[in-house]
Amino acid sequence: MKKKLLLSGLIFLLAVIFAFIGYLFIIFIGDYVIDEEKLVMNTASKLVDIDGNELTKIYVENRELVDLSEVPDYVQQAFVSVEDQRFYEHHGIDMKAIGRAIYKDMIAGSKVEGGSTITQQLAKNIFLTNDKTFLRKTKEAIIAINLEKRYSKKKLLEMYLNQVYFGHGAYGIKSAAKLYFNKDVSELTLEEGALLAGIPKAPSTYSPITNVEKSKERRDVILSLMGDQKYITYDEVVRTQGKTVKLQVNKKQESPWLSTYIDMVFDEAEEKYALSNEELLRGGYTITVPLQVKLQKSAYDLFQRNEYFPGTDELAQGAFILMDNQSGGVLAAIGGRDYVPKGLNRLNVPRQPGSTFKPIAVYAPAIESKQFQPYSLLKDEKLTYGDYTPENYDNQYVGEVSMFDAIVASKNAAAVWTLSEIGITESKEYLQEVGMPINDQGLAIALGGLSEGVTPTQMANAYRTFTTDGNYSEYHLIQKITNQAGEVIAENLPEIKQVYSPQTAWDMTRMLQHVVSDGTAQNGLFQGELAGKTGSTSFTGIEGATKDAWFVGFTENVVGALWMGYDQTNKQHYLKHGSSYPTKLFKDILTTAKWEQNVAFSIPDGVNDLESPIRIEDIKKVNSKYTFKPLGLITLTLEWEAQNDDRVEYRIYEQTENEQKLVGTVTGTGFYEIPYINVFSESTYKVAPFNVQTNEEGVATEFIKPSLFSSN
Repeated sequence: MKKKLLLSGLIFLLAVIFAFIGYLFIIFIGDYVIDEEKLVMNTASKLVDIDGNELTKIYVENRELVDLSEVPDYVQQAFVSVEDQRFYEHHGIDMKAIGRAIYKDMIAGSKVEGGSTITQQLAKNIFLTNDKTFLRKTKEAIIAINLEKRYSKKKLLEMYLNQVYFGHGAYGIKSAAKLYFNKDVSELTLEEGALLAGIPKAPSTYSPITNVEKSKERRDVILSLMGDQKYITYDEVVRTQGKTVKLQVNKKQESPWLSTYIDMVFDEAEEKYALSNEELLRGGYTITVPLQVKLQKSAYDLFQRNEYFPGTDELAQGAFILMDNQSGGVLAAIGGRDYVPKGLNRLNVPRQPGSTFKPIAVYAPAIESKQFQPYSLLKDEKLTYGDYTPENYDNQYVGEVSMFDAIVASKNAAAVWTLSEIGITESKEYLQEVGMPINDQGLAIALGGLSEGVTPTQMANAYRTFTTDGNYSEYHLIQKITNQAGEVIAENLPEIKQVYSPQTAWDMTRMLQHVVSDGTAQNGLFQGELAGKTGSTSFTGIEGATKDAWFVGFTENVVGALWMGYDQTNKQHYLKHGSSYPTKLFKDILTTAKWEQNVAFSIPDGVNDLESPIRIEDIKKVNSKYTFKPLGLITLTLEWEAQNDDRVEYRIYEQTENEQKLVGTVTGTGFYEIPYINVFSESTYKVAPFNVQTNEEGVATEFIKPSLFSSN
């Protein structure tokens, strides 16, 4: 008997020792099995506008983390009731539940009940695969025990509720509450919490969106379980089970109109702030962007309409970007008519800019260098420079033309001549300053003839310099990024540099404003003041065909660029018309969005406004007569019909036998007197209008001989 007792005691002691060693082994192994990084759950980031309004979410898994204190007690109890009734009693593995499950499985002859605890489910979902092997179940148990050792029950339940999948792309209870009921998790009612608790077992089966009857049946079962476990009274069970399922589904809207903008945010986060795409998708960041929804949607919708794109077929493409003048924030961006996420963003594809390049490559540098002024005369002749002979698009040349008129009429010959005068080196230095370094060395730069081209984004930001008193800074999409703790981890802090004087910038603005009102950019309607420049490049394979068509323009507050063309232009794919189409589309985008309507340009402090151009008219007739003045003096009076523009100067010339000379000038009037005249003189007189802006003299009248005397 003593031997038996001794043996039993020894066996018991060995069992205890082995159990203790096993427990130590589990704890020891757990340190290697649990990867703490995996407990950091993927969390959706969101884009918000400047006012904090949510625009969209970006994520791998649509999850927003919630603290357990925000989850109502009865919602927590609903999950515990159905998933792990002894959650607050076991230490990771519930032996009673496992035994009960085995017993029921044996009676049923198949698997009818699971024995996994909430902690085991957390272990499986975060650390393990879904395979059914014994080794996987062993790892699950080891991890569960160690999780219980490291974390409190509240923390484990919080992690579970944040991790579990609720169907339709919603991960975690906060996203589920938003999806199914469009409310915060803290606002969930008892019946809503019970319904959500029933979904994770089989989201496709128990989703109230796809199967409301089954979801209600499972909800009612969970309510009964809550009653059995004394979480709620049976009276509450019956009353709550009698309620219908009421959803307010907050379906995520498909937003193809945002695709370009989101991808550009991804690119900027990586390039400027070293935040990878994956980190942005998983990190739960709040990204503040300057996007304006009305403008973005207006641009996207109009880009879908074929009538704006005059191609040989419906495959003609386009790109559009709009920025805030002062901040450089991108308000809208369209990378193509059929842009797909991570696709070809045509805002970043270099194109030949055509005549839109003239203001930044030629005219602004010419004014800033003090070599020319807006009304300086430029040569408008068909000249040859080495082997390069630029031609005006209409093959019309006037000999001399003011810079103002050269811009308005888009004179090619004048632009190239001006570049030859200021020098290619000077031009390239200014281009470098506005974000357009180029390697080209020829005078074709004046007309946008570049070896590699420039992008719509570069063009818009370069023109923005005209709107900021000549200051240049980089554009941006990301205003700031905050992490889940609300800390700012990235912020746009622009570096500003002066490229042009405020006077040069304003002179360019006024001239480009006339391009829209009087020149090549008149197509379309816009109820506000708009400045800009058109541009196009020809496709030499077919007469009249266009390869690239542009409009780059700005208002008092926004600046943008719009390009049209084909990704590959050939004899089957080309534009049938030029820059009038992007000009109209640009105006219509702003008009449809009701943006910048009836907004005028304001003159910056300290600059002189650019006068409108003086247009000289021929003098039809000059009348002359002698008149008597007091003291017996005789005066010759010349009269003609003056123009309505009182800035016009009139020059009076006298012709004698020996010479012709200027005897006087008057401004804004058609009257001139020559006192002490010799009535017996054979002198004749003529009048010529004179443009004081360009220093051009108009066509003079024929010389006339004064008429007979008349009384005063």
